[in-house]
Amino acid sequence: MEEKNNEEKKSDFKTVKSSNNIKTVKKENEKINLGFGRGFFIPFISGILGCSVVIGTCFGIPSIRESLFKNTLNNNSNSTSESNNGYVNENSLSNYSDTAVYSANKILPSIVGIKVDYNVNSMFSMFGRQTQTSTATASGSGIIISDDGYILTNNHIVATTSSDSYYEISEATKITVTLFNDETEYEAKIIGKDEQTDLAVIKIEKTGLSKAEFADSDNIKVGEFAMAVGNPLGMQSSITCGVISAVNREVTDSDGKNFTLIQTDAAINSGNSGGALVNSEGKVIGINTLKLSGTGIEGMGFAIPINSTTEITSQLIQYSKVKRPYIGITGIDLNEQTAKTYNLVVGVYVRSIEEFSAAEKAGFKNGDVIIEADGKKITTMDELNEIKNSHKIGDELKIKINRNGEEKELTITLGEQP
Repeated sequence: MEEKNNEEKKSDFKTVKSSNNIKTVKKENEKINLGFGRGFFIPFISGILGCSVVIGTCFGIPSIRESLFKNTLNNNSNSTSESNNGYVNENSLSNYSDTAVYSANKILPSIVGIKVDYNVNSMFSMFGRQTQTSTATASGSGIIISDDGYILTNNHIVATTSSDSYYEISEATKITVTLFNDETEYEAKIIGKDEQTDLAVIKIEKTGLSKAEFADSDNIKVGEFAMAVGNPLGMQSSITCGVISAVNREVTDSDGKNFTLIQTDAAINSGNSGGALVNSEGKVIGINTLKLSGTGIEGMGFAIPINSTTEITSQLIQYSKVKRPYIGITGIDLNEQTAKTYNLVVGVYVRSIEEFSAAEKAGFKNGDVIIEADGKKITTMDELNEIKNSHKIGDELKIKINRNGEEKELTITLGEQP
């Protein structure tokens, strides 16, 4: 019995011991659980509270809030407008539309319609040579360049004189101007005109006009937004939109005059001449002047860069003409084939010299061949004129000639073109 009791006591002891062990293990687990709570939950809760404070602060500052919303909208826009293969699925044209609306609203008050009246004398022969006189009109556009009535346009709009064997067109008998949103016709007078640059300035007696703002046409780039504004076919205040197709494009008109122009695919039609080509800010970058037309030709219009007009405009207002330097010769271009045929050198052959001109005073003679000017090789009259026009009246210009097989340098003091 004692042994049994002892065994039971031992058994009880083990149970107690086992029970104590269990209690001990539970306490250790409680310590571990408490340590995990302190190590994880407290920092986690603190982080959430800290983020809440930062986000609340950011949204409380307008600039930060706007930046956050802007980035979110941009990301959403990019994700919806582009597919996985990189192609655009949908895009909003609202920005382009807003640009056109802004440009139009800014420039339209500065564009005028121009109407020119003139006489046409038609000559025909039925019972002897007879002349019949009729009246005709032409239309174009212009750009207001001062608030007191000065308007820039093309020379070919207001200079109507021409003739051939069958007809004769007189000088303009009357020029009238129509302003934006104003049906009143204001009579204009010609202040000055220049055939070489196809520019003219006219004036109406009115103040408080909306002067156009000019941009720097030297900084335009191919692909830029472009808007042509004018009065095509007499339709007042019309706009067409496109892009800059090319800059510094060399173009020869129907009269053989050479121009360096801005090319655009914005539609230019009869009557647009003299109107403005503007950029996305509604600032003038050019004056619409020419277009190519014919079968298979689409969207090829040209404008005179506005930077090239400022000095011309100033002289037209001040002198009624453009004062240009003058050499005083007529010349013939000699290419390699022509020069070889006549046993001469490539250059400009001096065909004639005007009396009392700068060339005569400098010692030029008929038959001289100009081969250099300002140290640059010369092969055509256009090249010679380009160098000459880069100088002012009274400047000295060194020209190298070939005379009877010998080279000689002459110094010309440039005169004023008569």
